[in-house]
Amino acid sequence: MGADLIRKYMPTREAMARNKYLEPIAHRFLTPELWRFTRRSVPRGVALGLFSAFIIPLGQVFLAAFLALPARANVPVATLVTFVTNPFTIAFWLLIANRVGQFILRIDAAAARVATEQIEHGLWSGVIDAFEVAGVTVLGFFVLAVLTSAIGYLVSSAIWRILVARKRAKRLRRMEARLDRRLDAK
Repeated sequence: MGADLIRKYMPTREAMARNKYLEPIAHRFLTPELWRFTRRSVPRGVALGLFSAFIIPLGQVFLAAFLALPARANVPVATLVTFVTNPFTIAFWLLIANRVGQFILRIDAAAARVATEQIEHGLWSGVIDAFEVAGVTVLGFFVLAVLTSAIGYLVSSAIWRILVARKRAKRLRRMEARLDRRLDAK
């Protein structure tokens, strides 16, 4: 059911080939192996999509598509996953990235107070404060990019294995039922 929904709304190979920005390299995107849903290409696509979503704020779809080429990842999955960061959720992710950056840096308030008192009274105090917040947030986004891509790869691999195992078990049950019907008919 989920795969059908994804296939319904994901762009087709032909639609991406007609994109004016991708036209010069569209022949590379049209390779069938980049559009197949396999146990290796889907987790790679998820990981690359999550990495691209958090590493840069704009153009993450194109970055995910370009990274999918050498990694032989599923292009539609990679581009679809980038929408985890969108205009509606960016404020949430900015807050999370800032908190993650603060947690990693763990700047001691007492030690930093001496330096910041000297800087705060200067002409550039507002600019320095903005750079401090931005630097912490950028570090948080980098950490989120690495962590979410690794977690996304592992989770999507596990989900893939579970789905394949269920599908195989269902197929085996059907085969057993057919075999039982044949044996009972004799």
